[in-house]
Amino acid sequence: MKVGILCSRVRVEEKLLFEALEKRGVEYERLDTRDVALDLSDHALDGYDVVLVRCVSHSQAYYLTRWLEHVGVPAVSSHSTVATCGDKLLTSAVLQEAGVPIPRTVVAFTPEAALEAIESLGYPVVLKPVYGSWGRLLARVNDRYAAEALLEHKTTLGGYQHSIFYIQEYVEKPGRDIRSFVVGDQTVAAIYRNSSHWITNTARGGEATNCPITPEIDRLSRAAAQAVGGGVLAIDILEAPDGRLLVSEVNHTPEFRNSIAPTGVDIPGKIVDYVVEVATMSKSGR
Repeated sequence: MKVGILCSRVRVEEKLLFEALEKRGVEYERLDTRDVALDLSDHALDGYDVVLVRCVSHSQAYYLTRWLEHVGVPAVSSHSTVATCGDKLLTSAVLQEAGVPIPRTVVAFTPEAALEAIESLGYPVVLKPVYGSWGRLLARVNDRYAAEALLEHKTTLGGYQHSIFYIQEYVEKPGRDIRSFVVGDQTVAAIYRNSSHWITNTARGGEATNCPITPEIDRLSRAAAQAVGGGVLAIDILEAPDGRLLVSEVNHTPEFRNSIAPTGVDIPGKIVDYVVEVATMSKSGR
């Protein structure tokens, strides 16, 4: 069995994954995306039984997983999953279709329609880019003056992602949100991301503590993962004031360094075991 790991930067997560592979005696090779040049007339990358995709760049993950699909090499996560999770609008659409509860979401394509949608939802709302992670370019819009200014800024900045106005209702959180990790068909761990700021990402200073995996969190996490196509995923869940749990986002290349200690779960080990399982199933089906 030979496993490929697609990545450009080797972060703590990738080092932990390498260690887990070595511990299990699995042969692997790091594939630096900065060195990859695909000749569309050959079948480069078809010498692997499975490829674990750990690209920081969404566009790299998007195109490389499509190529892997073309040459018949299973990717974790798949091209379909990467394509869906990399676009917040597509993620919200498939979650809604699957009956997974999400914050009320409106998409507009002009600043005038966006302002009308914001006023209809009622302040505050959250304005997000359709692409992006780590809580970047999120804005809490508290009133019409802020809405008009932000919409003008996005219009002036130009660019494709600024021409799509993705608007969600603001959910008043209890000083935290929940991030669960789904590997295959199992919810393997969950954390609270605690912060006094309304953006609770650990990349923005949120503190991770263990979150017990209740039956509801498990059901919701697995339903969200299945809706986007499965694989190795992080599910962001909001606790609404009325007690409802709402799925906010799904991440296809989750960071997990800050979640191992508080949960006591060997997350990289769980991921590697799943990757090996995918490779084994692929080999047996050939």
